[in-house]
Amino acid sequence: MKRARLLLLGLSLTTLAGCGNSSDFSDLQAFMAEVQARPRGTIEPLPVFQPYEAFTYSASAMRSPFQPPVKVSLEDRQKGSRDIRPDDSRVREFLEGYSIDEFAMVGTLANQGSTFALLRAGGGVHRIGLGNYLGRNHGRVTAIEPGQIEVVEIVPDGDGGWLERPRTLSLIERS
Repeated sequence: MKRARLLLLGLSLTTLAGCGNSSDFSDLQAFMAEVQARPRGTIEPLPVFQPYEAFTYSASAMRSPFQPPVKVSLEDRQKGSRDIRPDDSRVREFLEGYSIDEFAMVGTLANQGSTFALLRAGGGVHRIGLGNYLGRNHGRVTAIEPGQIEVVEIVPDGDGGWLERPRTLSLIERS
């Protein structure tokens, strides 16, 4: 026990001697002088950034480049009627904000004689019934069957008249 105390006392004194008040910092001072004598570097100025210019996509009403072009013969082109017109006085429905190409039929619901279709668009599933409107071309639902939806769109013919264009949205089969 006495030996352990002496050993502990010796180690303590040795440790304290290392922390003594020695004023010999010549090696540290020489290193600091060498570092301060080196040439100083320069910092490059910040690059000049061009200001952001907003871009407005103006080709949204044009044909999608991912769909094949439709060949239209001027002789076979249908003439529109001035009797057919979209009803501009009615309140537009929510699903008329989407293009009809964005819709995918995912199912049907039926209750007490009414049949509704379930359409996926805009990240959600929406319920639609007979007579409801969808798509940007005044598309009105005319028939709902278990495997498809019949829609009639009213589109301009280019000569000031309007055409009724039937469309079919088919049920998506999942495997």
